[in-house]
Amino acid sequence: MRVTKEMLKTKGKYLKNGARMAVLSTKMDLLGITDVSTPRQEKNGTIVWRLPIKNNWKNGSFIEVASFKTGYVRNQNSGYSNYQLNKRCEGEPEYFELANGDYRKFTTRSCKLIPIEIDRLEYLISYCLKNYYIKRANEVADGKLIPKWTHEWELERANETYSENTGAMARISELEDRIYELESQVEVADNKLSNAISPTKYESVKRKLAEAKVRQDVSVIVNGHRYKVI
Repeated sequence: MRVTKEMLKTKGKYLKNGARMAVLSTKMDLLGITDVSTPRQEKNGTIVWRLPIKNNWKNGSFIEVASFKTGYVRNQNSGYSNYQLNKRCEGEPEYFELANGDYRKFTTRSCKLIPIEIDRLEYLISYCLKNYYIKRANEVADGKLIPKWTHEWELERANETYSENTGAMARISELEDRIYELESQVEVADNKLSNAISPTKYESVKRKLAEAKVRQDVSVIVNGHRYKVI
């Protein structure tokens, strides 16, 4: 991989800020994350990261996440509007007076803020690793997301088909054995008949049977396909 001035600048930015930042920089390199913060954003205490994974919408743009000095971490471009990635917690209860003089209690869920920058960035790394790199492991830059349930469904269908085919083939084998058994019985009966009557009469009976015989093909249908047995 070619190292650019921007990459060196970004790496230096994290390496010069202590051991935890150095570890963070190494993780970013391994995950292919790049810092795309503008000078104005850096001045405001905002850090924006770009992941090497594309969205399913917005023209397939690369996913971007951000850390803010206010304590929020946010996804920047994976929905109709940006949304917080902070953990949720129960807010302080609020009480409202009703018309009859009673009070009603309300509680809301709010974001758990992360006031320290290095804590926010480490949280972002963990969040992205779990929710983008692992859950969407095969949605790489030029790839296509194939959900896990799709693989499981296809595997289940394949097992069912194999099971059905196995049963059908076993039935075909049984039919073939039965046909062989019937043919043997016919041959035995034919031998007995030839020994019981005169050759002339035997040939006459055999000819009449051949003229009256209507052959029926035995077949079975497996998964929409007809298999001929005899």
